[in-house]
Amino acid sequence: MAISQDQFDRIAREMPGFGRDPASIRRRIEAMEAVLEGLFVIPGTKYRVGLDSLVGLVPVVGDLATAAMGAWIVWEARNLGMSKWQITRMAANVGVDTVIGAIPFAGDLFDFLYKSNTKNLRIIRKHLDRHHPATVTIDA
Repeated sequence: MAISQDQFDRIAREMPGFGRDPASIRRRIEAMEAVLEGLFVIPGTKYRVGLDSLVGLVPVVGDLATAAMGAWIVWEARNLGMSKWQITRMAANVGVDTVIGAIPFAGDLFDFLYKSNTKNLRIIRKHLDRHHPATVTIDA
């Protein structure tokens, strides 16, 4: 049973977090960043790691998978109407993370320390806070 694009759009609008409005996009990006960069706390420290560091341990495939997830964040930012300069900076963050992260051993340490998705989320939040102030959330 196929549904039309209009039906799909209506269903997506009614589901929380699936809309194309800036608040929904912000929630999706924040959730993806949390999965990629802050899923677990290293015991005995306050340092958080996520799938980017863990999956990056798998040679080539892990780095490509996390690069695709980082690229999705950049794509969502483009849908927000962010400037080409901001998109370029974000793509560069993902690119540096992917290229250096692909180097055996040293790249794994780099993935652990360089949080490209957190940097990109910071750029997106700054844009949203300036251009869509209704999306601001207060972190407790």
